[in-house]
Amino acid sequence: MTTAHEAAPGRCAPQPGGTALLADYRPGGSASFFAGPHRTLLAEGVRARVPHGPAPLAGRVTETLRAARGSGEAAGAANPVVVGAVPFDHHAPAQLFVPSRVRWAGPLREDPLLAFPAPEPAPVAWRMRPLPAPGEYEAAVAAAVARMQAGGLGKAVLARTLELTAEPGSVDVPGMLHRLARRDPHGYTFATPAGEGRTLIGASPELLVSRRGGLVTANPLAGSAPRSADLAEDVRRAAALLESPKDLHEHAVVVDAVREALAPLCRNLHVPERPTLVRTAAMWHLSTTVTGEPAGPSVTALDLATALHPTPAVCGTPTDAARAFIRQVEPFDRGLYTGVVGWGDASGDGEWVVTIRCAEADTGSLRLFAGAGVVAGSRPEAELAETSAKFETFLHAVGADGTGHRA
Repeated sequence: MTTAHEAAPGRCAPQPGGTALLADYRPGGSASFFAGPHRTLLAEGVRARVPHGPAPLAGRVTETLRAARGSGEAAGAANPVVVGAVPFDHHAPAQLFVPSRVRWAGPLREDPLLAFPAPEPAPVAWRMRPLPAPGEYEAAVAAAVARMQAGGLGKAVLARTLELTAEPGSVDVPGMLHRLARRDPHGYTFATPAGEGRTLIGASPELLVSRRGGLVTANPLAGSAPRSADLAEDVRRAAALLESPKDLHEHAVVVDAVREALAPLCRNLHVPERPTLVRTAAMWHLSTTVTGEPAGPSVTALDLATALHPTPAVCGTPTDAARAFIRQVEPFDRGLYTGVVGWGDASGDGEWVVTIRCAEADTGSLRLFAGAGVVAGSRPEAELAETSAKFETFLHAVGADGTGHRA
């Protein structure tokens, strides 16, 4: 018998106790945890996997959910759910599955038990290797600026990684997840299988798109500034970001792309004229909340997500030119980084967030990712500093000293 705690989101309101699901999460196998501003999800077991193939991803997901909704002992719930992650490269396999069991709870930010501190990370002798090296990253930014000045490329989001290695068994994924959730409880915290025994774990501030019945919401973020521990300086940086021509232009490019992608699938779109600010523990971001209604009942949250992905906030403009430049200068495969992570149900509702502020983890290593949007007015040293600040979210979660990735 399905309890209220286990019911699909369209069937009943989530129940309190998001920290209980956080405590029950165990990495490995098929466990997937997702927490956002409206609800918390813990998925366990695999009823079905979304197959890889040439057909559009949203269609493959719809067919998988339809099969799980069938009759008989192997059937799913009345409103089965798909969870997991979609990679940056739309040709690569997605890590999506229909779980055997889904438990729901209220948002973590409303659970008073979240006030209890997470255990401090155990001391670990991390070996740290940035890829590319900081100087090489600055050279790539300079090359992107030169390409833009020559024409044909408007923006490119260039990323770098930080590889942390230690003895097997040193990586405490549940502990990291607890610390990430408490550091930014108003954002989106997730942990889900990444293939080959690895876990994708992170705390993203950016909602790509959600559908809740007749409401569609997208919240593009673009244009960033590091936070400061000094209150006056922190306020100054926030105010400067709101007036920065470079960052306002970068943000406007992303918002225009979101409007263009959603327009065929939505009606009554509302796009504010100016961005506002959102903050995480490490960064200030320019933010615009776009709202509308699905054009019809068949338009699912994943339809909307795949229409938007990748936005200029994680790729660039024009998309094909930016993607080609990224392949040329980034010395690593992004995998699930700058993809999409979240959930969607058979009724079409769901939440999909941009896979940033994240890492891939196994028992003895972490691969952290951070990127910055490069436009014609970008300065290499500033973009390097931005990626360094973005690494801090994860370095704090593992108790690592991050000075090795800055120089």
